[in-house]
Amino acid sequence: GEERAQIRASFYPQKSKIGIFVKSDFYHDWVEENLAFDFREGYFDLAEDKFGLRVGRQIYTWGLGDLLFINDVFPKDWEAFYSGRPLEYLKIGVDSLKLDIYSNIISAEAVVMPNFQPDDLSSVGRFHFFDPYPNIPNRELEKPDSAFEKFGNMEYALRLYRYIGDFDVSAYAYKGFFRSRGMKADNFNSPSTISNFYPELAVYGLSAQRSALGGVMSAEYGYYDSLDDRSGKDSGINNSQSRFLIGYQKAFPEDFTVGVQYYSELMHQYSQYKDNLPSAFAKIKQLHQYITLRLTKLFKYQTLKLSLFTFYSPDEEDFLITPEVSYNFTDNLLGIIGMNIFTGAEDNTTFGQHKKDSDVYVTVRYSF
Repeated sequence: GEERAQIRASFYPQKSKIGIFVKSDFYHDWVEENLAFDFREGYFDLAEDKFGLRVGRQIYTWGLGDLLFINDVFPKDWEAFYSGRPLEYLKIGVDSLKLDIYSNIISAEAVVMPNFQPDDLSSVGRFHFFDPYPNIPNRELEKPDSAFEKFGNMEYALRLYRYIGDFDVSAYAYKGFFRSRGMKADNFNSPSTISNFYPELAVYGLSAQRSALGGVMSAEYGYYDSLDDRSGKDSGINNSQSRFLIGYQKAFPEDFTVGVQYYSELMHQYSQYKDNLPSAFAKIKQLHQYITLRLTKLFKYQTLKLSLFTFYSPDEEDFLITPEVSYNFTDNLLGIIGMNIFTGAEDNTTFGQHKKDSDVYVTVRYSF
């Protein structure tokens, strides 16, 4: 459990083109038994008619997926998500400079990030997870140096967007690193030393969204170019992939909403992957898939919300089921109770490895 106090402050003077925003948390963690400070966001804004500039720690949301991310290449806190913290804590702020350019032809959002920030994955002491080499606990972690020390480590992200007919279309590009770790070993079949690192990555993608069939249809694609292992022979680095997503959401009468998604990852150089797979590694199928369902129902003048979100992987045969009830007691007081239910046939799949980690979470939030 934990207690958090979140402080937000902003200063945007009237008739001024500049402003400042800050959001930070102070919290007590009962697992780590410590008090800590989390500087989540803090930036300086400059807004003009045709462009905007923002400098500081920022949270980004790109792409169209609902808890499935293709062109949203920015860091995520999966430990927070699996622990049942409010959804805002899934995203991690990154120190960055963002330039927005607006025009009638095409608009752009360009981001540069000098300090690499990885995903926050499930940690020992909080969650169970599959480890192919449990008897080698001491491992070095090589994190990319700041671009202020090594300029070639600068991360770049670009989004171009406009309407084409009835479609809201975006194109994306990213150059940086995988947010999840790769692995180095002296011998993958019988290692004596292991280290983790973050391989280089480039991503190129497209997305489109429009109204259809009484709801909203979404489609997204991304090509993940594994720059450190384009041949697919290195077992410690993810192969290049093509990622696809198709989604549909429809709002029904009586405040009831349904959303469904199909997501897949197609691994390239699959024969090289199979030929070089160490015996300790779990074999991944060439086409990895997820199907998701979200149901949301509002009651009592939209003060009571019942929701259900499910992940299901047909190839890994595992689930994550998240039912949740939230109630606004007043304009200031919100209560939430929910569950994360993990299940799977194997202990080495995405959700199956966490089947001992199913939890019930309770959140009480007072805002003023």
